[in-house]
Amino acid sequence: MRIQIAVVAIAVILIAGENLEAVANSQSSTEDGTSSIVATKPTLEIEGGYAKYGDYIGLTPVDTQSVEFSQRIVKDIQIRFVNNKDQLIDDKGQPIKGRTQKEFIIGLLKLKPGQVFREDLLEADLQRLRRLESFNEVNVYRQEDAKSVNLIYEIKERNFPSLILGGGSNEDVGLFGRVGYKDENISGLNDKLDTTVQISGKDVQFNGQFTSRYRPEEPNRLGYSIKAFRNRNISGTFNEDIKLSNGDKVREGRFGGSVGVLRSFDEWDAAISLNYTRISLRDRDYKVVQVDSLGNPLSVSGTGIDDLYTVLFSVSRDQRDRRENPTQGSILTLSTEQAIPIGLGNISSNRLQGDYIQYLPVSWIGNGRPTDNPEMLAINLQIGTTIGDFPPADAFNIGGLDSVRGYGYGKVASGRSYGLASVEYRFPIFYSIGGVLFTDFASDFGSSETVLGEPGVLRDKPGSGFGYGLGLRVKSSFGLIRGDLGISDRGELRFEVTTGQRF
Repeated sequence: MRIQIAVVAIAVILIAGENLEAVANSQSSTEDGTSSIVATKPTLEIEGGYAKYGDYIGLTPVDTQSVEFSQRIVKDIQIRFVNNKDQLIDDKGQPIKGRTQKEFIIGLLKLKPGQVFREDLLEADLQRLRRLESFNEVNVYRQEDAKSVNLIYEIKERNFPSLILGGGSNEDVGLFGRVGYKDENISGLNDKLDTTVQISGKDVQFNGQFTSRYRPEEPNRLGYSIKAFRNRNISGTFNEDIKLSNGDKVREGRFGGSVGVLRSFDEWDAAISLNYTRISLRDRDYKVVQVDSLGNPLSVSGTGIDDLYTVLFSVSRDQRDRRENPTQGSILTLSTEQAIPIGLGNISSNRLQGDYIQYLPVSWIGNGRPTDNPEMLAINLQIGTTIGDFPPADAFNIGGLDSVRGYGYGKVASGRSYGLASVEYRFPIFYSIGGVLFTDFASDFGSSETVLGEPGVLRDKPGSGFGYGLGLRVKSSFGLIRGDLGISDRGELRFEVTTGQRF
């Protein structure tokens, strides 16, 4: 049994508040056609069969189809911010101020003032806002009469920026310390900065990325992304079964960066980027090595170092009801990455990948009460292949806590192609604690023999593998903590702890 524990301490403590049910979480709960007044803190009650918003009670029920036929017009849209105590007003009696620019939020909405009110557009706008990483909670309320509708969005922002401190030990660099800085809402426009620096006695590693997202209200402006990185680790392709001639395990060093542009089309997000990665294979003292103990090559160039210059194009469609801990919906991502034959290795290849996730709400054991861990089935399907030459270190490594659980990282296969299917049944235990039953299956479709040096075949990787098990999910002030106990089809038992959902 191997235990991997990530320890982090976030400088911002999240305080849970009372959750309000939004009217637009489903179809409209009100069937009235009169004017309305919304109280400072809206609540929803049912009195005599009518919906009440704060001090407002509907007087005349109207059939839903009649409401749609009446073609009420959106008269006004208001944006309000609430704090962690669900308050709209601070201690000085002033409205809560948010970091996000209100004009930016309204620019994301499809349903705007002057348009005919449509329930489906309201629901789509609500989900679009909930998918933003800078928002913790988004609800919408309505003031309406026979001819018009006023929409009031109440938004609770996440606490950004955040400082992340951590540390630990691994078999490559030993003891290390880590510091990270993250902000998802720079300038109130949801621009993102995410940086991490790790320092040990052997190395300094870093990852940094700045993203300025595409803004629908500025259609002639493209979004963009800039990234730089330097990292090292024990190789998942050349694992410990076959070592170097000096007895060391193979280390992989990677450094590089990318620049890209972003654009959205209807519900699709597209990105194209130019990327550079230098992959080097090294021993314990970080000296470059060319072959393993059997004389098999570790790189395409034969020097132990390969350069990858690539152009990546990807599209994704996100239909989840929210980004963090979704309860339903799906997300599809497709990509193609073309390598340009320049640099060490003169590599020319094309890497194709597809990733699909579906969330299906179920109520097999649930009691309908609100929870941080809603009951659902979550399904993940992945497929990929590489056409042409590629560094063996860049093979698809199957196995590990983000692949087939119960296996170690890269222990199932190192192939040219792969397919992966995972199913999780997620269920609540207590309000902030949930359980998971999972199963994972993956295969390289017999492609390991086509990888340079056949690292997977020589290391006796099975090529396909199956794992199953159970886990716990705990929502804490540090984020979601995940612990999974996996059992492989070869009888290996592994318990691993990390953060965030598997998918």
